[in-house]
Amino acid sequence: MSTLSITTTQAMNTRQTQPKIQVRKSEARGHANHGWLDSYHSFSFANYYDPAHMGFSVLRVINEDIVEGGQGFGMHSHRDMEIITYMLGGAIQHKDSMGNGSVIRAGDVQRMTAGTGVRHSEFNASNEEAAHLLQIWLLPEKNGIEPGYEEKHFDATSKANQWRLIASHDAREGSLLIHQDVDLFATVLDTGKALTYDTRPGRSLYFQIARGSAQINGTQLDKGGAIAMDDVTNVEIVSQTDAEIVLFDLPSSSLYGDQE
Repeated sequence: MSTLSITTTQAMNTRQTQPKIQVRKSEARGHANHGWLDSYHSFSFANYYDPAHMGFSVLRVINEDIVEGGQGFGMHSHRDMEIITYMLGGAIQHKDSMGNGSVIRAGDVQRMTAGTGVRHSEFNASNEEAAHLLQIWLLPEKNGIEPGYEEKHFDATSKANQWRLIASHDAREGSLLIHQDVDLFATVLDTGKALTYDTRPGRSLYFQIARGSAQINGTQLDKGGAIAMDDVTNVEIVSQTDAEIVLFDLPSSSLYGDQE
């Protein structure tokens, strides 16, 4: 191989491994206020369509929803999607066609595998207090999985100034089982605290600020803001206020096209 060929190959490899960072500011999200539901969309959803924000890796939906008292999502169907509800405040009453029924509250996380098809409803369990949650959809590892349901509580102490594994492909460390090669973490940081995350080669990261504000590798983000990262070896978060942050450790976004 000629010197020119070697140099060209090295240059290509260097370009391929350059970190890629995309910032999604809170105010840039899609927004729909239906009266009973105030919803902010990080990715294209329902009547909000932005071809520049269709998803990231296997992550398809992050909606920050505020559901008014006594209101909610009536019975409707899904298939071939992993659906996670991350409760931030209030309470939601869940019912589904698998026979499950429960009330989830702040600190609870719900995982529903839609698989071959499931119907469910999610209503505010209170007539007075609003419910605040993140609705998250991820592509499953394959279609046609048997539907399933699971919920767990993760107390604030387990997330205090450290990463707590919330969901994973192997349900390790007491996390929820999810049918995809994804590790979902959460942390609750005190003001001024710093936290790091070391990524594995070939992985993509997506950080969502659930509440408060923080700097992630020097980028300021407020509640609802997010940052997507490819080919980044380490990440440092410094909270500017008390903050709650959700982290998705995902398969490389290069495997799923340029969605952002």
